[in-house]
Amino acid sequence: MRDESVAGLLLAAGAGRRFGRPKALVEYRGEPLVRRAVRLLRAGGCAPVHVVVGAGADELPALPDVELVHNPDWQRGMGLSLRGGLASMPEWVAAAVVVLVDQPLLSPAAVRRVRAAHAAGATVATATYAGRPGHPVLLGRASWPLLDRYATGDRGARDLLRARPDLVVRVPCDDAGHPLDLDTPHDLARATALPGDHAVVVPTESRE
Repeated sequence: MRDESVAGLLLAAGAGRRFGRPKALVEYRGEPLVRRAVRLLRAGGCAPVHVVVGAGADELPALPDVELVHNPDWQRGMGLSLRGGLASMPEWVAAAVVVLVDQPLLSPAAVRRVRAAHAAGATVATATYAGRPGHPVLLGRASWPLLDRYATGDRGARDLLRARPDLVVRVPCDDAGHPLDLDTPHDLARATALPGDHAVVVPTESRE
């Protein structure tokens, strides 16, 4: 078992064109999505937490004890934000758990599970829902150079997961939140109508 530092990386630079505003600023249950996602990573045991920002960066709420990574070319897509966020990590960080700002129903339990897969030896670990890969995604430092090839345009780690299944441990998280993306105001209404607060309370699983 490895005992290494696992950081949290939140990608929150997009303009949210389909939503009509940067999704980092959108509120879910009275809380900005960016602040909620930071809370998710911390509750999952990640430190430090870095947040890649771009569109709407001047309007972000206060995020104490967070490293903001400005992506001036955020229009070029998620791939650049992912690579820039990983490059901002201190040398002593062994891996990073990556989440997207527009998935408020992810849970700390899912974050802890992909971290546990890394501790058991995984280079890359991805949460799965109904058998399909989603977030959170853990990327060990050994995988970061590969993203120069795969994380381009609006693609994050997805192509790496497909091209290098030998590196990937799939971690079922069907009972640990939901991967719903808030792409439109209709999606926000759907998420708000669901009972409970999946991203904060998962009573059936304790911390490591």
